[in-house]
Amino acid sequence: MERAQLEALLNEVREGRTDIPDALERLRVLPFEDMGFAKLDHHRPLRTGMPEVIFASGKTIEHVTAIFVRMAQAGGNVLATRVSPECAQAVLAAEPRAVHHVTARCITLEQAVPPQGKGTVAVVCAGTSDLAVAEEAAVTARLMGNTVELIADVGVAGIHRLLAQRGSLQSARVLIVCAGMEGALPTVVGGLVNAPVIAVPTSIGYGASFGGLAALLGMLNTCSPNVCVVNIDNGFGAACIATLINRM
Repeated sequence: MERAQLEALLNEVREGRTDIPDALERLRVLPFEDMGFAKLDHHRPLRTGMPEVIFASGKTIEHVTAIFVRMAQAGGNVLATRVSPECAQAVLAAEPRAVHHVTARCITLEQAVPPQGKGTVAVVCAGTSDLAVAEEAAVTARLMGNTVELIADVGVAGIHRLLAQRGSLQSARVLIVCAGMEGALPTVVGGLVNAPVIAVPTSIGYGASFGGLAALLGMLNTCSPNVCVVNIDNGFGAACIATLINRM
């Protein structure tokens, strides 16, 4: 339940449009709802400002579908990440209003207005191979109330492509920068802007990149002091942090 939903319910009770037993029934599942195989944290948006999100990887298709449908019935926005094509097909059959973002490997349902960000979140990725992670960040950030600009394929191997986007980079309030290989892009971007840069190492690269570990270590050793780092391929986590910064 979002803060706005709770305020609306309390106003309905005050104005006599909803009686107390009905309001209590709608509040019954706070702080969480036990589905047996999962406990849905409906209270999370009120507590942390971030909604409950479904991480689909490792879950059965039936469980992801059941959780998604129940969260949709609760009235808030719904996001499932790392969704397989087969799982997406099942969820869309059960909830036709949902949208499958193929590249991002996400499913979303928008039915509530979240708190709005104050500026633009720029999502920057080094190469098209990093797009899955960048799109996950962009989809998540948009669903959480941010204006998002995606700037793709601007890696340091052709740095003129990045410099051509200097206006967009410098106007962003928060930047999420995704890169694999040696992970140099966030450091370069950090040296061009006066905003927080959230670096996302991706698992893209040849053998010595060690599945993104080389990029992670490179980003942790950045010489740009406005750069912080999340885990490998964690576009979702980067978007959550960017959202909290953009609301301040």
